[in-house]
Amino acid sequence: MGRYAEAFRQSIEDPDGFWGAAAEGIEWYRKPTVVLDRSDQPFYRWFADGVMNTCFNALDRHVRDGRGEQAALIYDSPVTGTTRTYTYRQLLDEVARFAGVLRGLGVGAGDRAVIYMPMIPEAVISMLACARLGAVHSVVFGGFAPPELAARLDDAAPKVVVSASCGIETARVIEYKPMLDKAIELSSSKPSRCVIFQRPQATATMVEGRDVDWV
Repeated sequence: MGRYAEAFRQSIEDPDGFWGAAAEGIEWYRKPTVVLDRSDQPFYRWFADGVMNTCFNALDRHVRDGRGEQAALIYDSPVTGTTRTYTYRQLLDEVARFAGVLRGLGVGAGDRAVIYMPMIPEAVISMLACARLGAVHSVVFGGFAPPELAARLDDAAPKVVVSASCGIETARVIEYKPMLDKAIELSSSKPSRCVIFQRPQATATMVEGRDVDWV
């Protein structure tokens, strides 16, 4: 039996042992004592009493352990002809800065943020910044029409929406901000603030008192 087949077999027959061993590769603030909590079936919970931070595991510990200058994120867009490489140290700095922005807007542990962005590095930075604060992020496909975005705002009830001025396809630029404004108008759940990353291909019109530029 090959290594993959053996690992798959173990994950099915002994999920506690398989995922318990995998969890040893994560740094925990408090290690879980139970791998799979079956006490409230069919609502199973993994590592229910464990405490960890995804952002720390993704970035901080690599910088701490001497891998700060290694590439952590490579952005290569054939549409815009843009290539950017972030080391672990650079990405950690960007994430920590944006986490500070979100905290300044009142986002804390347990709060929700909707991320409505194109596939750009700032989307990854936003997700990791939410994880750093213990906030929950909901990623909405960039370019969703206002009614579909409004439905997701209703579901998530976010404190903050993080978006960009536009997305870029091969033959056109799709302005996100007008769709976001319409979605907020349609939604019964109004975010208190919106953070907008301005891209050079389109400039978003900001709503005073609600919208702030990405910094």
